[in-house]
Amino acid sequence: MLKAVIIDDESSGRVTLERLLEKIAPLINVQGTAESVESGKKLIDQLSPDLVFLDIEMPDGTGFDLLSSFDRINFEVIFVTAFNDYAINAFKFSAVDYLVKPVDIEELKSAVGKAEEKIADRTSKKNFEVLIQNLKNPNAQLNQIALPTLEGLTFVPVSDIMRCEANEYNTWFYLTDGSKLLVTKTLKDFEHLLLDHHFFRVHKSHLVNLNQIKSYIRGAAGYIVLTDNKEVPISRRKKEAFLKLWSK
Repeated sequence: MLKAVIIDDESSGRVTLERLLEKIAPLINVQGTAESVESGKKLIDQLSPDLVFLDIEMPDGTGFDLLSSFDRINFEVIFVTAFNDYAINAFKFSAVDYLVKPVDIEELKSAVGKAEEKIADRTSKKNFEVLIQNLKNPNAQLNQIALPTLEGLTFVPVSDIMRCEANEYNTWFYLTDGSKLLVTKTLKDFEHLLLDHHFFRVHKSHLVNLNQIKSYIRGAAGYIVLTDNKEVPISRRKKEAFLKLWSK
């Protein structure tokens, strides 16, 4: 799914566009709308969308004012407006396309298709950047890992991963900053990928970063306490292997 926002001062325009997108673009998830430059800027900062549908004329400025307020535009833009005089300026901002109200559904399909291609290309470029970074020193641990989520790929430094927890066919990633990500792969996929990077599967549902363990509590099998004070059980059959590895 691609995250999108709609910024338009006309409520009818926002509603109409959202309904059209529901019909023709199932991969576009409109996560929020705004009615001004100021509220639009806040919405983009909050949601970090992949795609912004942007009106030109708004009460407190223009869509170009909004775009100019960003040091870096890391989202795609589709201008949607009644003012076609702005077409030339729109394309100077690398707009995916330019739609004139009332929006034609076929033109919307075309614009969304171009946006999806550009977003995919941008993700592929990031994939290669991470690959090159990770291959610079083949003997070093991975710097970053690409995690597929429902919204797309999220790139996370391996050292920021505290633990992973199975969730049926998905995996919860818990990070050192207290945040978590639901990743659309199984825990087994990451067990093999992270095994050589000081991670260990202590339980059928838990893969932990050994560098993030604060203490081990003895018992029939015992459990570990991580640096965030989370207690994670250790299965009986994993106990011996864990203690040998952790004591190194």
